[in-house]
Amino acid sequence: EVQLVESGGGSVQVGGSLRLSCLVSGFSVDDTDMGWFRQAPGNECDLISTIRIDGSEYYEDSVKGRFTISQDNAKNTVYLQMNSLKPEDTAVYYCVAADRARGWVIGNDCDNLKEYGYWGQGTQVTVSS
Repeated sequence: EVQLVESGGGSVQVGGSLRLSCLVSGFSVDDTDMGWFRQAPGNECDLISTIRIDGSEYYEDSVKGRFTISQDNAKNTVYLQMNSLKPEDTAVYYCVAADRARGWVIGNDCDNLKEYGYWGQGTQVTVSS
């Protein structure tokens, strides 16, 4: 059974840091493109960071220089280190494995994308000033 279990979300003040973890079971993260989406109420579902099988990384402009994606193959876990957090980073964050046939599928609502690839349950991040 495939499971992606996120942890590490919570509430933090502006400028603070959080590290999200995504423990994966049912497949190996080192042979799958992995990433993080986020969605805030009223906002679109954004693909903010990915790490490919070859180790290359992608960051959306809004998080570039502040967030870092990584993975520990021995632990089969993907991480998202988030520094210099801003109120606009407040959202539910989802750990996602790319769809093997379609790659990264993008859309307005994360709930509508969950049939593509594998998704975690989501973890809330709240940044307050």
